[in-house]
Amino acid sequence: MSNLIKHAERELKLAGLFDKDSDYNGMLGDAVMELMKVFSNQGHSGMSASMVSSLFDKLSRFKQLTPLTFKDDEWNEPGENSYQNKRRSSVFKDGKDGKPYFIDAYTMIAIFPDGHTSGWSGTLLLEGNKSVRRCYIKDPSSMPTIKIRLKAHYNSNDLADWDFELAKESQLEELKKYYDFEIRENENPRTN
Repeated sequence: MSNLIKHAERELKLAGLFDKDSDYNGMLGDAVMELMKVFSNQGHSGMSASMVSSLFDKLSRFKQLTPLTFKDDEWNEPGENSYQNKRRSSVFKDGKDGKPYFIDAYTMIAIFPDGHTSGWSGTLLLEGNKSVRRCYIKDPSSMPTIKIRLKAHYNSNDLADWDFELAKESQLEELKKYYDFEIRENENPRTN
C-alpha cells in the first residue's frame, strides 16, 4: 500500500467519512479511496500529480479548460429561443444571436451585525427598487465570480426581516471590469 493511500485512508477515517452516520452513509470515503487508488496506480511524480489533480478538479466540476468561443456548436436550445452553453452550463443567451451572459458572475455574502456571514446567489438588489440584471460577458477568457459583500440590518418595519446594502460601492466597479450589466427597476419596491 502506497504512502498516499495510507495517508488518504487515515485522514478519511479521522474525518469520520467511512462511518455509516456520516454524509452519504460512509460512501464518500469509499468513493475518494477508489479515486485515490487509481491515482496512486498511475505512478505520478510531484509535477504530473499536481497537473492531473488540477485538471481532474476542473473537469469534475464541469469547468472548461480553454476559453469559450461562443460558436454555434457550443450551444443547446433547452427552451424556445433560449440558449445554454454546452461547455459552461452557467452561460446563457437569448436568441441565436443574443449576447452571452454569466449567471455565476457574482455571489453575495451577507455580513450580520453579530459578525456571522451567510452566502447565497440570486438577484443583487441595490438601493431602493433597483437590481443588477444579467451580467453580459466582456471577455470569455476572463469570467471570475465576484464576491459581493452586503451589510445586513434589521428592517425597522419588521424585526423578523432583514435589509441588505452593499458594503462597498466599489464592488460594482469590480463587477464592471468583467461584465456589462443592466440596472433595472423592480416592480415591487422595497424600503431601506
